[in-house]
Amino acid sequence: MAATSTKTSAGKSKKPLSEADLRAMTEDQYMNPAQLEFFRLTLRRMEDELLANAGETTEHLRETVIVPDPADRATIEEEHALELRTRDRERKLLKKIQQSITRIESGEYGWCEETGEAIGIPRLLARPTATLSLEAQQRRELRQKLYGD
Repeated sequence: MAATSTKTSAGKSKKPLSEADLRAMTEDQYMNPAQLEFFRLTLRRMEDELLANAGETTEHLRETVIVPDPADRATIEEEHALELRTRDRERKLLKKIQQSITRIESGEYGWCEETGEAIGIPRLLARPTATLSLEAQQRRELRQKLYGD
């Protein structure tokens, strides 16, 4: 299997950035093409994993198991319900991932939707689908707590 690499204009092979490389960059390098490519690859990997999980769930739920014992049947139904709730959360995450990829393509990725400030590399590494800076997210959560928004 060939290693993933990018080519520079001189034709030399260049390794993709690592998390350490990202953290070592200065503020004036924020959301440069190499960083955007790092997050695009990260988001694509997440998307592929979620799509694979969804396929496995579909196959698993299609398998019908006839169990005469009501307790066993209830256990199986509860497991299916839990699996469906998990897939529903993953479906919502998949939508956020796809929106993040669109934001990369439009040049909006890494910038807070509310304030226009940088979200920050540490926050994006922890949550690549973040659309708000930490402060804006905290304000939103406080409003939701106070007003039930």
